[in-house]
Amino acid sequence: MKAFLLAAGHGTRLRPLTDTMPKCLVPIRGVPMLEIWMELFRRHGIREILINVHAHAEAIRSFVKQHAGELKIEVSEEQTLLGSAGTLLANRHWLSSDSSFWIFYSDVLTAANLAPLQAIHQRHSDHLASLGVYEVPDPRRCGIVSVDRDGVIRGFVEKPQEPVGSLAFSGIMIARRQMLDLIPPDRLADIGFNVLPKLVGRMSAIRISDYLLDIGTMENYQRAQKTWPGFANHLS
Repeated sequence: MKAFLLAAGHGTRLRPLTDTMPKCLVPIRGVPMLEIWMELFRRHGIREILINVHAHAEAIRSFVKQHAGELKIEVSEEQTLLGSAGTLLANRHWLSSDSSFWIFYSDVLTAANLAPLQAIHQRHSDHLASLGVYEVPDPRRCGIVSVDRDGVIRGFVEKPQEPVGSLAFSGIMIARRQMLDLIPPDRLADIGFNVLPKLVGRMSAIRISDYLLDIGTMENYQRAQKTWPGFANHLS
């Protein structure tokens, strides 16, 4: 399957780091986030990737040119931000005839084994999406899911004021092509706010137990420098 790596955000909460570099190139123990993602792609046989970019686009193009190796990476620059879902819709031609595709949020730091998520996606062939989920300490900042005992998502609320739990969308998912038809075409569209709530009852969830940390804040970025284990004990 092909993969979208969503990387067009400004990264304002990581300033001053992102004043001079894109968020997807900030280093974790000396290794740029994008290089970590490339390693994850290689380990899971994901060879075709589209990265959407906005700020510091040339720096990302240069990094991809130097480090992509056997990966086929297309960089799609957005002069005006389209939103996480708007990016998918604008680049649906890139998918060609593929029936399913990966979506990754680039500010997620993880060594997750993606095989279980791919397996549940194949098992629930009538679902339009399959989400990796994990427990979070701050559910008001996340997309919170309610899951039944069969792994079917029965509720989804993005950044709820009164969370019903702490099980959150991880920023890692697989979608079927039909999901693109549910994206609003006439405005900035977000996956969490504008798409996933429409899929309640038609998407699956699987818990990610491997290391996963959203580095979207300076607090978590600094935490990552101390806790990131790398890939040494994953899929070796």
